[in-house]
Amino acid sequence: MSLPTPSTPAGHDGLQALLSHPSGAVIGLDFDGTLAPIVADPERARAHPEAVSVLAALAPKVASVAVITGRPAEVAVRHGGFAGVAGLEHLTVLGHYGAERWDAATGEVTAPEPHPGVAAVRAELPALLDGTGAWIEEKGGRAVAVHTRRAPDPQAAFDALRTPLTDLALRHGLIVEPGRLVLELRPPGMDKGVALQTHMRELSATSVLYAGDDLGDLPAFSTVENLRTTGTPGLLVCSGSDEVTELRKRADLVVDGPDGVVTLLRTLAEHLT
Repeated sequence: MSLPTPSTPAGHDGLQALLSHPSGAVIGLDFDGTLAPIVADPERARAHPEAVSVLAALAPKVASVAVITGRPAEVAVRHGGFAGVAGLEHLTVLGHYGAERWDAATGEVTAPEPHPGVAAVRAELPALLDGTGAWIEEKGGRAVAVHTRRAPDPQAAFDALRTPLTDLALRHGLIVEPGRLVLELRPPGMDKGVALQTHMRELSATSVLYAGDDLGDLPAFSTVENLRTTGTPGLLVCSGSDEVTELRKRADLVVDGPDGVVTLLRTLAEHLT
């Protein structure tokens, strides 16, 4: 199968750099909406059924495959089915936007102590959300997410909660990360762009592909765009969604959700030697 053609010159250069020198490439991937279909209950999210086998074929050929997610690293590993898979020794999961790290080669998670503001906002959320139809997703004590997808009017609930949740977060030293009908309250200082750049620097990476689907992926897109201006080629991939248009506008390639991401990664693995 032929590789798709990027729509931009920068994306074309990024793909060619990856193909010509794969051992220096980092493949950065969001989890929900990119490797795993979006579902109403995040606890039921699972990686695309072919994702693990495709990543196992691709990972040995590149410097690293990094799954960069707002989820706790251990949850992403469990929902992805990444543990104990031959071929995934070059896989790293950067959870909580890079605050946690799981390496397939060791099977260990490393992480700092939780921010005290997370527990404080969690205690106040039930009263603030009463009657809205929104519900709370726990994120291992390191963040908390408020979902409105199951509310009677999901977008209206999202819009109504954005300001009060932002005020609550600020009072406790946190920030709000908006997404697809979800508002996540988490500590400042880390995002997917910082996580991606740090990981690339550790590996002295010479090129990068990053694929995402939501607003939380914009910092990673910005990191790739900045790296391209300083000589590190990169390819930006949007896991297509009608809910988030900004990624589409900035992407070099748009694929059809997790199915399209898996197809792209499989084709890439077949072209790498």
